[in-house]
Amino acid sequence: MTVDFEFAKAPKYRVACLRAKGRWSPNICRPEFGKLVAWAKKNGLKTGKWIVRESEMGKFEACLEVRGSAKSSGGIRLRTFPASAVARVTFDPEVVSPRVVYHGLNDWLRWRKKEGEVKSVRSTREVYSGDPWTNKAAWKGTTVEFLVRR
Repeated sequence: MTVDFEFAKAPKYRVACLRAKGRWSPNICRPEFGKLVAWAKKNGLKTGKWIVRESEMGKFEACLEVRGSAKSSGGIRLRTFPASAVARVTFDPEVVSPRVVYHGLNDWLRWRKKEGEVKSVRSTREVYSGDPWTNKAAWKGTTVEFLVRR
C-alpha cells in the first residue's frame, strides 16, 4: 500500500454533530455515532460520510453527513462545513500506524509552511465512507485531513 500526502479541496459537508469528551481512544465517538444514526433514521434522512473532528484538546465531535431537511433536536446540532483546502492522506490503519501518518503529515506540513506553500493549519479530522467499526472497507479507506490556508 502506498501512503502519500497531497493537497486537495474537500467538498462542503452538511452534518449532524454530537460532542464527545475524554481522552482519545479508537471508540471515542462510537456511542455518539450510534445516536446520530438513530436520529437520521427516525427523521428519514440519507447519510453519507462519517467524520471525527477534534474541536479542542480532549473534545471531539462525531459528525454524520446528512442529506435532506431536518431540524436539530436532542442535543444534535446541524452544521455546514464549507468546501476547504486540505492536506490529506488515505491509508489502511491495519497496514500503516495512524500515529506514523499523523506525525508524517504534521512534519510534511511544517516544511510546506517553511517553504511558504502553506500559511497555517487550522484543524484535523478523520473521514470515513461509512461506519468504521462495522464496515471493513470504510476502515481500510481512512482519510486524515488537516484543514490548511494556502
